[in-house]
Amino acid sequence: MRKVYLDNNATTRMREEALEAMLPYYKEIYGNASSVHEFGRTARIAIDGARKKVADLLGTSSVEEVFFTSGGTEADNFAIKGVAHALKAKGDHIITSAIEHHAVLNTCKFLEKEGYKVTYVKVGKDALVDLDELKKAITPKTILITIMYANNEVGTIEPIEEIGKIAKEKGVYFHTDAVQAVAKLPFEARNLNVDLLSMSGHKIYGPKGIGALYIRKGTKITQLFHGGHHEMGKRAGTENVAGIVGLGKAAELARKELGEENRKLKELRDYLYKGIVSKIQDVRLNGHPEKRLPNTLNVGFKYLEGESIVLNLDMEGIAVSTGSACTSGSLEPSHVLTAMGVDPAETQGSIRFSLGRDNTKEDMDYVLGVLGPIIKRLREMSPLYDGRKQT
Repeated sequence: MRKVYLDNNATTRMREEALEAMLPYYKEIYGNASSVHEFGRTARIAIDGARKKVADLLGTSSVEEVFFTSGGTEADNFAIKGVAHALKAKGDHIITSAIEHHAVLNTCKFLEKEGYKVTYVKVGKDALVDLDELKKAITPKTILITIMYANNEVGTIEPIEEIGKIAKEKGVYFHTDAVQAVAKLPFEARNLNVDLLSMSGHKIYGPKGIGALYIRKGTKITQLFHGGHHEMGKRAGTENVAGIVGLGKAAELARKELGEENRKLKELRDYLYKGIVSKIQDVRLNGHPEKRLPNTLNVGFKYLEGESIVLNLDMEGIAVSTGSACTSGSLEPSHVLTAMGVDPAETQGSIRFSLGRDNTKEDMDYVLGVLGPIIKRLREMSPLYDGRKQT
């Protein structure tokens, strides 16, 4: 049976080059990077080299603005809680959007329990943040705006530069969860007017358990972890040297291949969508038709349950999802699609296809050959579809 992996927004297959770069730091070069002997110094050199590669990918001229974390979730928590606690004397108001990843949403809800006030800005039917509402939400007590760069479920790319300008004009810190945008979109953090930016290794063909937070120089932030002096005094804990090296290698390769890789993914994504709408009726595109990640396609199949589609595709060797992997198993409809105003019944039948560097046109043809019969069979069993035929 052919195997086709189309869930790259959940995680990617680690590149062989990244794995090979990591192996020596599990076997021969095992020193603690904080130690002053040769074993430690060698590990420290490796971390410094990886930090430079990540800084280059993010588009910052200073390696001292890149801090390694255990992943995107920690980076988001570090940014939001760190700024909130550092600026508590100045204000207690945070602005975010209704479609953020739960690493942001649940962090904001946690801070609400501590007495902070959070405004959840609405989005339009294409998942774009309402900039007018964002401007109106800012008060003298606002200390942080946190809006994702690109949505993990529907792929919509937010107007980050415009939001950054608004934040800068108002003297408010701006954080963006760029976990899905890094290595998929060309940008330079230093030119975005962002003060903090989160990324994750396993979304860019690097290892799991490693990520990074860009913190613009001068940004006031409180530590999330307390202990030693690691990460320039910002993040205590013995460094994950192998993971950092793997992230560095993945970042280096992503920077070199960004343009070519994304052109290929966009072509495959559009080929898949055109094939779906030509073969299957009652299909809805979720997200912005143009301002969208090159690898992401979220499609709603009316009158169906998304989980049934996922399971049937899985039996044919095809891996897709109904949305964020972090909400897998939840019976609640997608908070992203709900915020976009999608009818609750239609949110249940939405599928995310997120392509990766290993996918081919033959993969898309295989999916198209299998998907049509699955949708037809499931609709024939669906009471919603049967009711439609009778009206």
